[in-house]
Amino acid sequence: MDPEWNESQPIYRQIRDRVVAMILDGLLKDGDALPSVRAVAAESRVNPLTVLKAYQQLADEKLVEKRRGLGMFVDRGARDRLLKLERDRFLNDQWPAIRATIQRLGLTPQDLWPATGSA
Repeated sequence: MDPEWNESQPIYRQIRDRVVAMILDGLLKDGDALPSVRAVAAESRVNPLTVLKAYQQLADEKLVEKRRGLGMFVDRGARDRLLKLERDRFLNDQWPAIRATIQRLGLTPQDLWPATGSA
């Protein structure tokens, strides 16, 4: 995980979002172990409690499961649930503004998705 943080949201939330991105990108699959709290804390130079808070949020969201003495693991179906949630969020929160900008600028589908010359 990249140890660079932005000021727009708490670090635990950024860690949580990075794990979500890893699940969505297929870097973490169902049943895969999350990096240990200590490893993430050391690599990211943050307090282990910050990482633990991020992991706890993921567990509360039923995206990961705790296995006593073993660590945290990606829950079955987490990626599918995240895809649905992120798609809904995009379509409801971001797409209307993007669509309005596209219309305002008079962009066409060809402007947005130019032909690459390959079939």
